[in-house]
Amino acid sequence: MDLYARINILGGLSVRLPHGGLDEAISLDNDPIGRAQNWVKQGVDYLHIVDLDAAAYRDYRNRDLIGRLVDAVDAPVQVAGGIRSEGEAERLIEAGAWRIVMGTAAIENQIMVWDLCREYPDKIVVSLDVRPDEEIATQGWTQNSGRFLEEVLIEMSSAGVVAFLVAEAGRDALSDAPNLQILAEALATVEEPVIASGGVRDLEDLRGLLQLEANGRRLGGLVRRADSPLRKRRTSLPGAVR
Repeated sequence: MDLYARINILGGLSVRLPHGGLDEAISLDNDPIGRAQNWVKQGVDYLHIVDLDAAAYRDYRNRDLIGRLVDAVDAPVQVAGGIRSEGEAERLIEAGAWRIVMGTAAIENQIMVWDLCREYPDKIVVSLDVRPDEEIATQGWTQNSGRFLEEVLIEMSSAGVVAFLVAEAGRDALSDAPNLQILAEALATVEEPVIASGGVRDLEDLRGLLQLEANGRRLGGLVRRADSPLRKRRTSLPGAVR
């Protein structure tokens, strides 16, 4: 399982979102590039950068910063946040992003996803926020799409998406355990890597994700906040996160 260190950028700063809302954003430091370099030194496999200004406000002030971050680190950088057009996708890929992540736009404009996958093979990742009944939530969990996990996975797989980020909509990652059933459903539905993106509370949660299996397949990765260490509840973890 690969480890993706998530760095949220808001107004040029690294921030933490304790419960997912921007109104609760806590500034961590004013050097997202330094934070990214530190995590690369500690051995993370990939960086997952989320441009919160672009995602929430359609404000692209952080794009130049993200381009400099990509150039400054010796690790693949996956970029999410506000990618709603082919032009914006092209901009980030040409800036050196290893992969780009689309959320609501992928649900609302599937033709664009097909076009991007043809133009940029192995570059397009789709992020799915899934409610407990497996309906896909959009617009930052504020709307129901009327689409459900299995059908969306199959359609996006057919389009050529290279991987899926899957999280439970409305889950508080600080207090709630990951929804293993949703992740298992995704693993059983598509052949592309499924990456758990909702975060983990501690080593016990991590152990559950490492052991999760469906149809002989296991999770391809985990995106977790890069601002706090995992808390150990009981015993050491059997196995490693690569």
